[in-house]
Amino acid sequence: MMATHIRYLTHPQVRIDATTPVASWDLSELGRTRAETLAKTGWHSGTTQIIASSERKAIETAEIIARELNVTVEVREAMHENDRSATGFLPPREFEMVANQFFAEPLVSIRGWERAIDAQLRIVREVEIVFARNHPGDVLFVGHGAVGTLLFCHYSNVAIDRAYDQPAGGGHYFALVKDGRRVLHPWRPMEHPPCA
Repeated sequence: MMATHIRYLTHPQVRIDATTPVASWDLSELGRTRAETLAKTGWHSGTTQIIASSERKAIETAEIIARELNVTVEVREAMHENDRSATGFLPPREFEMVANQFFAEPLVSIRGWERAIDAQLRIVREVEIVFARNHPGDVLFVGHGAVGTLLFCHYSNVAIDRAYDQPAGGGHYFALVKDGRRVLHPWRPMEHPPCA
């Protein structure tokens, strides 16, 4: 019996617009090109379910891949990025400082942000709901860096730590085997085919 592979992919580069809510940001030209290139590689051909966050950039990424596979994208509202609405857009340097605190103090709401522990419980719950269906074929989740890192920490049985965050720029994925929830590899650029 073939193992079911689960991949969690973060959306690639976006068009940053301080006047637009972050959840409404769309892919930049580079981000769209990277997603289109991935869609044509064929390494995800065993994917039968594509599950996306409700944020525009994640849906756009998922739809580009889904078109190649002739798979319908399922949008799950609770797969969104950690809730940062209390601060809204932050300049990059300030954002990095607050993000560092978010991961370093997972039981604390940093400047009104959703606590890391709560975001982790939420993303794990969403993924496990999909697993419980026992649908045949591989699954691709398309989401975001912070909750993706929290998910990786959970399935790797490690404490929440930004040391496990994806590299800058987005467009990375990690993989696990559904049975036993065994992580196969940490973050890899979306252009790199799976190692298993």
